[in-house]
Amino acid sequence: MRTWLDNHKNDKIRTQMYYAKQGIITPDMEYVAKIEKLEPELIRAEIERGRLIIPANVNHKHLVPMAIGIASSCKINANIGSSALASNVEGEIEKVDVCLKYGADTIMDLSTGGDLDMIRTAVIKHSTVPIGTVPIYQILHDVKDKIEDLSIEVMLKVIEKQAQQGVSYFTIHAGFLLEFMPHVAKRKMGIVSRGGSLMAAWMMHYHRENPFYEAFDEILDICAKYDVSLSLGDSLRPGCLADASDEAQLRELKVLGELTLRAWEKNVQVMIEGPGHVPLNQIERNMKLEKEYCHEAPFYILGPLTTDIAAGYDHISSAIGAAVGGWHGASMLCYVTPKEHLGLPNAEDVRNGIIAYKIAAHSADIARGRKGARDIDDEMSDARYGFDWNRQFELCLDPERAKEYHDETLPQDVFKEAEFCSMCGPKFCSYKITQKIVKEHGQAMLDIAN
Repeated sequence: MRTWLDNHKNDKIRTQMYYAKQGIITPDMEYVAKIEKLEPELIRAEIERGRLIIPANVNHKHLVPMAIGIASSCKINANIGSSALASNVEGEIEKVDVCLKYGADTIMDLSTGGDLDMIRTAVIKHSTVPIGTVPIYQILHDVKDKIEDLSIEVMLKVIEKQAQQGVSYFTIHAGFLLEFMPHVAKRKMGIVSRGGSLMAAWMMHYHRENPFYEAFDEILDICAKYDVSLSLGDSLRPGCLADASDEAQLRELKVLGELTLRAWEKNVQVMIEGPGHVPLNQIERNMKLEKEYCHEAPFYILGPLTTDIAAGYDHISSAIGAAVGGWHGASMLCYVTPKEHLGLPNAEDVRNGIIAYKIAAHSADIARGRKGARDIDDEMSDARYGFDWNRQFELCLDPERAKEYHDETLPQDVFKEAEFCSMCGPKFCSYKITQKIVKEHGQAMLDIAN
């Protein structure tokens, strides 16, 4: 329990950034420093600078603090949520359990159907990791799906209600301005962000500026009160390779950079959301542009998907892009499941998406040269070369799946001690053959090099 918050109940602002600017290292910062194997002062300084955030709503008391930023390990987010066609609390709690079991660092509740308040309350109560939301979904729900009835008053009411519930970060689509509509019209796939499309519908109906942009200061005041981090949404993220890195995407990114500075002035923590669908050769440039335009605020990327034709396997196509994005500086990767573009994911889809992205994030940490990142890989190599099957299972990102595949052909316990698997069998194992060569000719092998 984050009991230290009780001693700061009278603070008008209780954000991690506020305390960092005062030179205070909070217990949350100390915990994160221990987990990340970094100095607490570095964590505090990175939060003050805006390069690292600890999304931790003051009302989510049983949350275990975690960090998102270039100084920390690369994190992954898992999306869950009901739809108008399938909604129940039990199903979402099952997904939360899967997220926690397989190592999601944050969870976004993207529910659009059913009792949204009840689902969100249950999800927050059940989760020890930060919960994020996209408030426009409930805003639309509360105005009976009539986007033209959206008002700033309704918008702020929903945002504060979710903050009171304990949501730790909001995706706010505040960087999409009315003047960008001509750029959208030139695209192959227009707007693929649900929140972005809703904002476009509202702006074109009234021919007025984005209400999230207009009310941004009021939103910041709510975030500062509850320490809700802002995940500044990329309403104009590319939804296909043809639209990647276009004028619409990059102009919005520049506005997100302006909003970042405004948030920091009010001690609100910020991360920036990114694409989308991006060819492999454009990913590094996208990472560099975000760093430049958004003042090194943590980058939180969806994929990106490196091809548009992998329906049913988009967790793989996107994990490829995510690994490259993480390598070049993304701080958190938003997973994609096999159901992307096809339907609402179930618990097994969540599992597959998480594991694909744990692979991507870990690969990124290794590529970035993060201290100690490869240690577990070296342990795995030793276990494999030593035929220690049980240790191999323990070191896997998904031990149950690894054991399941091994046991399909060699299920008996005796084969956990075997010096072979069913691929090569006892006579053609390259490890065993190599070990025999080294044992019999080890000195001769070294002599050849001389």
